[in-house]
Amino acid sequence: MANDHLLNLLSDLIGDARKAGADEADAIVADGTSLSITYRLGKLEQLERAEGGDVGLRVLIGKRQAIVSSADRSKEALKELVERAVAMARTVPEDEFCGLATAAQLAKSLPKLDICDPSEVSAETLIERAHGCEDAARAVKGVTNSDGASASWGQSSVAIVASNGFQRSYSSSGSSLSVSVLAGSADEGMETDYDYSSAVYFADLRAPDDIGKAAGERAVKKLGARKMPSQKVPIIFDPRVARGLVSSFLSAINGAAVARGTTFLKDSLNKEVFGPGLTITEDPHRDRGLRSKPCDAEGLANARRNLIDAGVLTTWILDLRSARQLKLAPTGHAARGPGGPPSPSTTNVWLAAGSSTPKALMSDIKQGLYVTDMVGQGVNMVTGDYSRGAVGFWIENGELTYPVSEVTVAGNMKDMFKQMTPADDLEMRFGIDAPTVRVDGMTMAGT
Repeated sequence: MANDHLLNLLSDLIGDARKAGADEADAIVADGTSLSITYRLGKLEQLERAEGGDVGLRVLIGKRQAIVSSADRSKEALKELVERAVAMARTVPEDEFCGLATAAQLAKSLPKLDICDPSEVSAETLIERAHGCEDAARAVKGVTNSDGASASWGQSSVAIVASNGFQRSYSSSGSSLSVSVLAGSADEGMETDYDYSSAVYFADLRAPDDIGKAAGERAVKKLGARKMPSQKVPIIFDPRVARGLVSSFLSAINGAAVARGTTFLKDSLNKEVFGPGLTITEDPHRDRGLRSKPCDAEGLANARRNLIDAGVLTTWILDLRSARQLKLAPTGHAARGPGGPPSPSTTNVWLAAGSSTPKALMSDIKQGLYVTDMVGQGVNMVTGDYSRGAVGFWIENGELTYPVSEVTVAGNMKDMFKQMTPADDLEMRFGIDAPTVRVDGMTMAGT
C-alpha cells in the first residue's frame, strides 16, 4: 500500500499514547508538495515551492479529549507530542459526545478512486500557462491593466490510524489556473473580473486562451454600469454565483449547526425544502472529483446520495459527534486536519440541471436582474435572511441589456429555495456546482 511509512509512524504514535494513559487515540498526517507561480504584465512575479506536512494526535481519556499537532517528526518531538496530548486530556472538561467509531461502524472496504495525477508539473509549464492566460486576457479590446495570472500544482498524501483498528491512506492532487484583469480608465470608470479553472489532473484544466479571453470579456462587459431603482423582480444567478446558493444550503444542514439550533432548516428534515422537481446530489466517489475521498475522516463509509430528493430534505450532514447529539446514525461526513477534531463536511455536490436553456429561463422576464457577481457576506443562517450586494446585467423583455452595479438582492432562503428554477447548463467544474438558476420574488434594492 502506498504511504506505508506514514501508517507505520501513526501506529507507533497511537501505541505510545495508549502506553501513556490514553483510553483511545487517533492520529493523522497530511504531507504535501506544491508549486505556484504568479505572472503579471508579462513578467514572473513570484515562484514558490513548498514541501512538508503536519502530524496531529487526538487522545481520549474517558469523555475528555485533547488534540496536539506538530510539523516536527523527530523521536523527541513525537514523544513530547504524546506527553502534551495526554496531559491536556486529563485537565479539559468532559464532552459527552466525543469518541471514536465502534468497530461495527467502520468502513469494511474502500473504493479505488482516480483522484491523483501521477505527473509532476514543472515550473516552466506553469509559467507558460500563466503567460498564455494573461496574454489572452490583455488582448481583449478594452482591457487596460492586469492583476496577474496564477498557476499552481500540488500533490498530497493523507494517512489516518486509530486505536479502534481503522487505518487508511490515500493520495490526491490538484491544479489551477486563473487570471484577473481590469478594463476602462480612471476617468471613464474601471471594472475588474476574473476566470479560473481547477482540476485533479493538470491536463483537465481549461485552455489558457479560454480562461484569459473569458476574464477579459467579463471585465469589459461591466463598463458603463448603471444604478437601478429599488423594485421586486425575478433574479437570474449565473452558474458562478448560483453555486453559492448551494453552499448556503449545505451550511444550513450541517449537523453541528442543527445540534446547536443555529440554522433556519433545523426543523426541516424529511420535509419539502425546495420545489418538487429539484434534486441536490452528493458523490464522494466521483473519479477526478475535486473533493472526492474513499471514506470519511472517522473511518465511516461514504456514498452517493440525494441530499434533496424531489424537493425533500433527506439527511443532515453528520459526523459522529453531531450524530450523537441528535441521536441519529452518522452519515459518513466527517472531515478533519491535523490541528482539530473531526467536523461535518460534504464532498462533491451539485444542483441537478433543469430542462430549459438559460435563454428560455429568462424569456418571459419583462424586467429583471442577471447576477454575475456577489459582494460581501449577507446570509443569516439562523433566520435564513439573505441580503448581498450584486453586480450583473439588466434583463428587458427576455434579453440582457446594460450592466448594473451598486444594487442589493434580498429575500429569505426558505422562500428562495422554493422559488428556484435551474437551467440545463450544469457543468462539473468546482466541487460544488450549479447551473444557471432563476429565483422569483426577490427584492432588488438600489437608488
